[in-house]
Order: sequence, then structure tokens, then C-alpha cells
Amino acid sequence: MTLPMLQIKDLRASLADGTEILKGLNLSVGKGEIHAIMGPNGAGKSTLSKVIAGHPDYKVTEGSVEFLGKNFLELSVADRANLGFFIGFQYPLEIAGLGNEEFLRVAIDAKHKALNLPRLGENEFKEKMEKAMQLLEMDSRYKERGLNEGFSGGEKKRNEILQMAMLEPALAFLDETDSGLDIDALRIVANGINNLMNPERSVVLITHYQRLLDYAKPQFVHVLMDGRIARSGGSELALELEEKGYH
Repeated sequence: MTLPMLQIKDLRASLADGTEILKGLNLSVGKGEIHAIMGPNGAGKSTLSKVIAGHPDYKVTEGSVEFLGKNFLELSVADRANLGFFIGFQYPLEIAGLGNEEFLRVAIDAKHKALNLPRLGENEFKEKMEKAMQLLEMDSRYKERGLNEGFSGGEKKRNEILQMAMLEPALAFLDETDSGLDIDALRIVANGINNLMNPERSVVLITHYQRLLDYAKPQFVHVLMDGRIARSGGSELALELEEKGYH
């Protein structure tokens, strides 16, 4: 039997003040799969992605997270990223003074060094970035701009998919990537996600709405309620939630 890429068992996690957010969550993600996690505000959707990434504001009190056969909870944040985990934030940070291209160059160099891979040559790096920017309909001005500095909501989300395209993670958790996007930006972002999919890469989309799932079609949909996966199904479950709500 093929082991899943990500296996979460009975995961419980709390804030520093002891407030429990995740309350025995189970989730399995195989290679080459698109999953969607839906649920009301405060259910624990964003917390789940941050806990897996190793955010210091959360403490895992019980359960396990295995990623590519490794105990993920024992790894540092950097090691988790270098192993192939990527998180797209609901509210991407703006970092003035750090150019977009410079950021990606440093991030890729760090990953290659950690994995003992040869450094990408300048021409190879630039060609890769040009190809990714064309996919996301981003012009050359984005290279020199500060990381997300002055970007609109749609530009920030496109920029995160650009980072995903450049870093080529095994698994990406995209937290409300559709938030604040108009219909054109939604199409571009979803097209970027679809083009980055392959049999070795998986994506988990955290969203409130069906509209993203019309473009980036998941094989699996999960309802997260009160810190647990309350129900799972196929893509038809998202349509049912859109029609009937979570309760």
C-alpha cells in the first residue's frame, strides 16, 4: 500500500493561553491530489496550515503529522519548507526594501543548499522566473518591486503562486487564495495552480466559497467544524455546502 504524502492523526493544538483550536483532527493527502477544506470562520482552517508550517503561536498537545515519511513536528520551520511544504497566507506580508526577484533568488539558493543541490545559474533562474511570470500574467515590473509592497489583494495572491512555481513544493497549503480576487484574478490564480499540478505535487485549498473550486477542481472536499474534520466527500460536497450552508 502506498503511504500518503501527508498523514495527520488526532492532531490537537492550542494557543499560548491554552485555548484549544484543533481538537483531534485527521487528514490524509496523497500525491497528485487537490483537496479543499471548507468551514465557517473560527473552525480552525488557518490554524491547521500554520500548525503544520510550525508557527510559534501554536502548541501541538497531541497527535502526529507525517510528511513524506518524516515526523514533521520534530523539524524546524526552515526544514519543513526545504523538505517541500509551502504555505500561502491569507494576508501576505509586505516587506519594503526586499525586491521580489531578490527574495526568490535567496529562497531558492537556501533550498538548494539545504538539499545539497547545485545552485541554479543566473540564466536558468531568470528563464524560470520569466516562464512563471508569463503563466501568471505578471509583467517585468514585479521583479524589482518590494515584496508585496503596494500590491493589491489580487497581486499578492498571484505573487504567492509565483513563489510556489519557483520553489516547486511537494505540498502547498493555500489559505483563502481566492479572498479579495476579482473574476479575472481568480482565473489567473487558478490557472497557475492547475498548471503547477503533477503526479508528485499536491495542493490543499482552504476556502469559504465554491467559486475557486469551479476552476481548480478538487478530488476531495472536507468540512472543518470546531477543530475537526466533520465530513469528507467529493467535489459535489462543495456544491451542497454552497446551497445549504455548514449547519
